[in-house]
Amino acid sequence: MMPRMGPVTSTGGRGGSAPSERATATSEPDLTVPGTDSIRVLVADDHVLFRRGLEMVLQQEGDIDVVGEASDGAEAIQRAEQLLPDVILMDVRMPRTTGIEACLAIKERVPSSRIVMLTISDEESDLFEAVRAGANGYLLKDVPGEEIAAGIRAVHHGQSLISPSMASKLLAEFALISRRDADTPNPHAPKLTDREVEVLRLVAHGKANREIGTELFISENTVKNHVRNILEKLQLHTRMEAAMYAVRQNIIDPHQR
Repeated sequence: MMPRMGPVTSTGGRGGSAPSERATATSEPDLTVPGTDSIRVLVADDHVLFRRGLEMVLQQEGDIDVVGEASDGAEAIQRAEQLLPDVILMDVRMPRTTGIEACLAIKERVPSSRIVMLTISDEESDLFEAVRAGANGYLLKDVPGEEIAAGIRAVHHGQSLISPSMASKLLAEFALISRRDADTPNPHAPKLTDREVEVLRLVAHGKANREIGTELFISENTVKNHVRNILEKLQLHTRMEAAMYAVRQNIIDPHQR
């Protein structure tokens, strides 16, 4: 049996948690129509019962195909190179090679694979290192199985996935680093428009594109264009990287809402 899954912390769905504790993808996930090409998933976790339970849950989804599994980080790297999965669900703490180390290696060797850290750890340090290693999402293991499936679809379609509570921890960690290092703003930093700064501030607090559009009274497509421009200007790849850059360069205040 799969370990008990608790309140929702992933993209919209069922569960008893308050909305503020739901994980927020960068935009609403597009549900793949069953019968089209399946999303190929690799599951990496050192607990065999959890792997089996997760595979059973995901195999119920018509658009998700679990193509392999790994019991530690080293095996995850090997299997990723062999199978070239679309999405990898990776535990953070595994023997031989940790999930963080494996994530970093896979991003170098199989850059097409998107990685979601699926873990019991809500430690800020693990989250921080996962993002630095290139993880596309960070979910806790108490999420319901259907929410993990929604997260797989989200990252497969190019979105980042993280709960607002974990996003707050991430920003707090970077704010602490910034103060400790006494970084000064880079005079050569790319110039963002006032609107782009507004969008970036909301991205940094885990808002989805649709939510940002509603708050700023602009369309979701306009939000997507702003996010794309922000990433291009900053020469970054993900929204989380952009948010962290903004904190370190004092472009935004991580405590401002």
